[in-house]
Amino acid sequence: MAVYNDAHMFPLHDPLDEAARAALAPYDDLTAALLVRRGMKTEEDAETFFNPSYDSHVHDPLLMTDMRKAARRLAQAVLSGERIAVWSDYDCDGIPGGVLMHDFLKKTAADFENYIPHRHNEGYGMNIDGIEKLSRNGVRLVVTVDSGITDTEPIKRANELGMDAIVTDHHLPGTVLPDAFAIVNPNARPDEPYPFRSLCGAAVAWKLVCATLSEEPAIRARIPTGWEKWLLDMVGLATIADVVPLTGENRVLAAYGMRVLRKSRRIGLQKLCREMRLAQQTLTEDDVGFMLAPRVNAASRMGDARAALDLFTTDNEDEAGELAKKLERANRQRKAEAGAITRTIHGRLKERGELRSVIALGDPEWRPALLGLVANTIAEEYGRPVFLWGREGNLRIKGSVRSGNVHALELMRATDNTFSEFGGHAAAGGFTVHDDAVFFFEDRLVEAYARIMPTASPAASLVPPADAEIKTESVGLPLLEMVEKFAPFGRENPKPVFLLRAGVVHEISRFGKKEEHLKVTLVSEAGKLVEAIMFFAKGNILHRTETLERGARLNMLAHLERNPFSRKTPVRLRLLDLRLV
Repeated sequence: MAVYNDAHMFPLHDPLDEAARAALAPYDDLTAALLVRRGMKTEEDAETFFNPSYDSHVHDPLLMTDMRKAARRLAQAVLSGERIAVWSDYDCDGIPGGVLMHDFLKKTAADFENYIPHRHNEGYGMNIDGIEKLSRNGVRLVVTVDSGITDTEPIKRANELGMDAIVTDHHLPGTVLPDAFAIVNPNARPDEPYPFRSLCGAAVAWKLVCATLSEEPAIRARIPTGWEKWLLDMVGLATIADVVPLTGENRVLAAYGMRVLRKSRRIGLQKLCREMRLAQQTLTEDDVGFMLAPRVNAASRMGDARAALDLFTTDNEDEAGELAKKLERANRQRKAEAGAITRTIHGRLKERGELRSVIALGDPEWRPALLGLVANTIAEEYGRPVFLWGREGNLRIKGSVRSGNVHALELMRATDNTFSEFGGHAAAGGFTVHDDAVFFFEDRLVEAYARIMPTASPAASLVPPADAEIKTESVGLPLLEMVEKFAPFGRENPKPVFLLRAGVVHEISRFGKKEEHLKVTLVSEAGKLVEAIMFFAKGNILHRTETLERGARLNMLAHLERNPFSRKTPVRLRLLDLRLV
């Protein structure tokens, strides 16, 4: 539970009770509190958390239902020379999973191809046209990655064409499971014996690789012992990018994945890091989440996901350089188009004047793949649910929602005769709209909002409770090094949040090409300077800093991070919120 500090209007976590504190007696107060908030209750839990072990904490893949069956079928196909197709999703889970399957099958000298559906023209998952195309190419085994669990009709068609399908996925199933040769998915069955259900799609595919090596000596003989660990760069990339919980086995895979990413021999990864001006050897989970993953996703959002797969699988330096530049251009184009849509929305809302409780806008020319990013910006700025739609290549009206103050999924459930399909969670979701409903879209959402608002669950808070209070003087390497022991950070293992009281403003400035970023420099009583930055500052925070002057006092919530641009101040704050004292 979080409690509010009345004088400063920022939430603070409750202190630990005596029993919890005693159970983690070897650790200091802050470390113990952070451990408990992450579900660690004993010294043994803490030791496992701080020292994830590949040998001790990675589960046997053969514990997963159908895994042995799938591994033997894949091995049979490789050894007999059957043509295999790897059907993967087009996002930064499916693509890394497709890459690791590519590398494995290439290493075994298999006859195979990778198939990635076109996001705009084909949409998510398997489709009958694609299956028929693979059949014409002589494919006899299809292995899905990060998809397939709800694709009953395409898999039925594959069976009719004499093709077997192995589904590797992590999504929830529909009302019935597809009639696949094998279904490897820790979330497919209520009685699943595998001990960890939160793997991403690429991790499930990697488990199939490991199981195949374990089950078939003739396959193992083609690949050096331990080689499969080099594939963890793609597992780590996907685990962090797909925002699965970074607890349990995922923490192990993410930690080892980051180690492999930092020394990966993939020439495409090296070229992409140079394009982004990132040092590969010091990559962090923030670099993965905010730099690498957006560029991988930009390939499908702006064109063909194949470019991202080819980037990570090529061993040609010239090709890798061109593909890295292509992804960088796609990402710039993504930003430019998203910015243009955002400006159009601002113009439309300005013309309207008074805003309604829900914002719902669309245009057939808008790419649905970009609208989640834009909806998030608009929802943050206007503090209300935002639904944006566009039209896909198959002419479906599809979009994204980001919710500022109400549970997005509950709101969609309460809106009658509007959505042909939708999904999501408290703060975000995706949807497809009936063609005739688009003309009444916002009206129906506003009506539903009015009905459920008194009892609806709130959306997730954008600013989490603070883990501890600190002073400007205590911002430094010792505190940061303690925090970094908890990395890699992500869902269910968030970065610690600190409340800095009455920080004295030394300087306020803007930076970036359009001065869109904010920097507040604080000074301690002893003259120590500490930088607090916020990228793309907007809304209330920006307004609160417009009239600030040197000497003003602020309370702020912030993360700690390394400052790559200053030797004098090696640690800086990443600003989350601030208030004038």
